[in-house]
Amino acid sequence: MSTNKRVLSVIAAVFVAGAPAAFAAEVAASFDAKTCKAEYPKASLMNEEQGTVSMSFLVKSDGSVADSKLEKSSGFKNLDKAAIKALSACKFKPGTKDGAPAETWTKVDYAWKLD
Repeated sequence: MSTNKRVLSVIAAVFVAGAPAAFAAEVAASFDAKTCKAEYPKASLMNEEQGTVSMSFLVKSDGSVADSKLEKSSGFKNLDKAAIKALSACKFKPGTKDGAPAETWTKVDYAWKLD
């Protein structure tokens, strides 16, 4: 009887100890919008195009961009392409998993506005 109780205690301890790994904390990558800006496309300036581009970037643990996706268009191809191209070249602050730098997806909205 005492052997069975001991086995059950060990199994319960393994599941509880393993639980935090299943719910690992993940922090998305980020970048400094003040230092990483896209140049307004000349044709878009002339046509007075404005809008917000929603994108996702897969950022490696070294802060470089591995992949990008357009989530929602600004309504203008030139603005969408310029935003993805410029931000893909930016150095991001890597995301983390369990406190260590890791490859993570992050979402970015880039607003094009004429002053």
